[in-house]
Amino acid sequence: MLRTGASRLALRAYPAPAVRPAASFRCTAPAAQWSQFSSVASKRPQIRPAAQLRPVQAAVMRRTLSQERKEDEDRYAHEKIKATPETVSTTSSIHPMMGEVANNPDATLQHKIEVGSGLKGDIGTIRDTFNFSEVPRQAHYIGLAGVLPYLATSLSTVGCAYEINHSVAGYGYIISAETASKLLQILEPLQIGYGAVILSFLGAIHWGLEFAGYGGNHGYRRYAIGVAAPAIAWPTVLMPVEYALITQFTAFTLLYYVDTRATYRGWTPPWYAIYRFVLTFIVGASIVVTLIGRGEVADADHKLPSAVDRVKELRDHPQDQLAKEEEGIRAQSEAEGAEAEEQGAK
Repeated sequence: MLRTGASRLALRAYPAPAVRPAASFRCTAPAAQWSQFSSVASKRPQIRPAAQLRPVQAAVMRRTLSQERKEDEDRYAHEKIKATPETVSTTSSIHPMMGEVANNPDATLQHKIEVGSGLKGDIGTIRDTFNFSEVPRQAHYIGLAGVLPYLATSLSTVGCAYEINHSVAGYGYIISAETASKLLQILEPLQIGYGAVILSFLGAIHWGLEFAGYGGNHGYRRYAIGVAAPAIAWPTVLMPVEYALITQFTAFTLLYYVDTRATYRGWTPPWYAIYRFVLTFIVGASIVVTLIGRGEVADADHKLPSAVDRVKELRDHPQDQLAKEEEGIRAQSEAEGAEAEEQGAK
């Protein structure tokens, strides 16, 4: 702001009063100390004393204002504030703590639009994940038909476990507990063996792609996938049921990751990752359901033998039978000898 000569003389004619020295410390009430941090402080925000203008300086500034600014100030001073009670409520002056959406209808509508678009985006992602439009129709049908037996064995395991647990005097709703136990002894090894076959087949696919040269020839890196899959799958046949299912679940998950990376590198067709995801999801869910059903009959009364137990039974059963036959022959010979001695004594 430019000052005239008169304003400078006026400022010199009224020197500022001398400030008395005060102590460098002062005591403040506890309420006054913390009121500046509270939203309900009793003291309104004010300008710092050092920044306030002296009366003479304020008068000079008012004299130097333009006519236009004076008219604006006069209009604002005499303007009456219109009362709008319809816009005033208990929440009209409240700002939400957890968001930036106030009582603005446009902002609320925009927020709803953003939420709706995000939901549509998530639905689109799920639709793209299960999109089989690029998968060949023959591979689609044969792949789904291949996992149906695995799903059937899983559901049958749960059904047999339910019959065993809810049987009354050995009789269930559909079949007896003894029949359900016998079926479990057939279904569980069947599911484990079928899972080993599927894992071996998934590994062999990479051998076929390497033979065809799809995505280039990668040698041992691609052959190793086909070797590792059956090497992990077939030893599960000799494991207990729970350990075998958990091992196969881990193998299916790891092999899906390997197939996804292979698709990303161009070693497989672009649709192969989506195809594998759906099939792996069905197989993994079937394994989880089987483990749940297996846990229902894991008590000692219905403990089912594993493959190792069956091998031991087949190995030990002939020896026990032979020992019983030898004991019977020995007892018969002893009885004949005792009878001969009695006849000789007579």
